Order: sequence, then structure tokens, then C-alpha cells
Amino acid sequence: MENMSIHELQHIITEELFFFEKEPTYEGALAKANTSGETEKRKTLPKTVPIAVTPPKEELKPEPIKVRGSFEKGILVLHEEIELGSEVMDMLVKMINAVGHSMNEVGLLSSDELEGRSLAELYDLNAHIVLKFGRVKHQINALPASDYQIYMEKETEYLFADALSTIAEDKVLKGKLWNTLKILFNIGKKQ
Repeated sequence: MENMSIHELQHIITEELFFFEKEPTYEGALAKANTSGETEKRKTLPKTVPIAVTPPKEELKPEPIKVRGSFEKGILVLHEEIELGSEVMDMLVKMINAVGHSMNEVGLLSSDELEGRSLAELYDLNAHIVLKFGRVKHQINALPASDYQIYMEKETEYLFADALSTIAEDKVLKGKLWNTLKILFNIGKKQ
């Protein structure tokens, strides 16, 4: 720290500092006090030079992620498609209704809306169930979840599957998704 320049020190020391050209000494002060018979001179401090210190910059927090839909029950649907077509949306509505929920309880986010956001920002949404359909440009892909398998982390359950538009066209994938959704939403066979 002794060899650091003033510009380097400004990042460590945040208070305003003053530089004294000449350090006052104890002997000098004592000598002045002993000459009390002389006319008292006006006492002044040595010349100071202020050093400008810039305060640390505050990090700007990005706006929270905006979810489409009411998101009342914490069910989050992440989808690859920029927009969901009417056929795909109809399938999604029927699927959500079949597991005992309504679209009012669901929040929707496309891959584009999620791109560039951190995993922490996604966690801040406090979703209880996350259904990820297709390729989503996000760190959520790092979770060790397999397609059509339920993965649990803390209090959130995850289900990764193919893109909604792909599932809408493939009867086998619809059946695979339905079987996993029944487990996820605890839907038993009615007798």
C-alpha cells in the first residue's frame, strides 16, 4: 500500500483525504508555546490539498421478469416458440385444464423473453412448477433434468419436454407428456 499512487488509493479509501505539504512536529509546537512573551502570531495549519475521491458505482438492478398471464398458482410455462399458434395454445389450455388448473393459474414466458436473464432472476419469480417446452436460451438448461422426467430442486418441480409445436403434431409425444403430467400433478386413475 506504501507504493500505491493516489489514483490507486482512491478505489480503496472512500473518505475525503487531505495532503499536508509539511508534517507539523511536536518540537516545533513546543517551541512556539515557550515563546509566550512574544506577540502571539496567528496560528495556521499547513497548506492542504484536497484529493477527489469518486464514490463506488451502484449496480443497477434489471427490471424483474414480466410473465404473461395471471400466474396465480405459480405454474410457469417456458416455451421455445416466439408466439404460440392457436392450435398449440388450444392444446396447452386443454392440458392445463386436464390437470385440474386453469390458464389464470399459469404464467407464460418465451425463450426470447427469458434470454439474457440469470437463473436467480428466474428463481425470484417463485414458481412452484416449471414446465419447459423445447429449446430455451437460458441457464435453466444446466439443471440435471431429463426430458419427460420430473426433477425437484428445493420447493420447485421441473418438467422438461419437446417444443409445444412438436408435441401438438405427435401423438406419441402427447401420450408421453400426459403420463408425466399425471405424475407431476398427482392425478390418479378414476375408478
